[in-house]
Amino acid sequence: MRGIFLDTSYLVALADRDSDLHQRAEAFSQQLGAFAVVTSEMVLTELLNYFCERGAYFRQIAVKLTSDLRDDRLIEIVPQTPELFEQAFKFYKERMDKGYSLTDCASMLIMEERKIKDVLTHDKHFIQEGFNALLRSL
Repeated sequence: MRGIFLDTSYLVALADRDSDLHQRAEAFSQQLGAFAVVTSEMVLTELLNYFCERGAYFRQIAVKLTSDLRDDRLIEIVPQTPELFEQAFKFYKERMDKGYSLTDCASMLIMEERKIKDVLTHDKHFIQEGFNALLRSL
């Protein structure tokens, strides 16, 4: 089964109906059952951090989305471990010329390990590393 990685920009677009990417994210959400879906605790942390100062409404949406993802047995959520942090930090240091976040670095490593090429994101950084940023391809 084809694997797909859920990135923060996709989850933000799902949660925020006013986002320019909301319609694209919704369209892909209808197809997720056909994929082996993977994300990480680091992505979920980034999602919750993104909405932390946008008020109770968005915080509630972020909490519900995070809870729904965690409760879905068909979605693999890779835990944040000291080993993953160290590997991502090393990758981050090796890409000083890029604008990658530490979460991006961890996501890319997870994708490489699982041989996942497709990522639900609009983030150009994934393209720079040879991945398919699906929200840019619609």
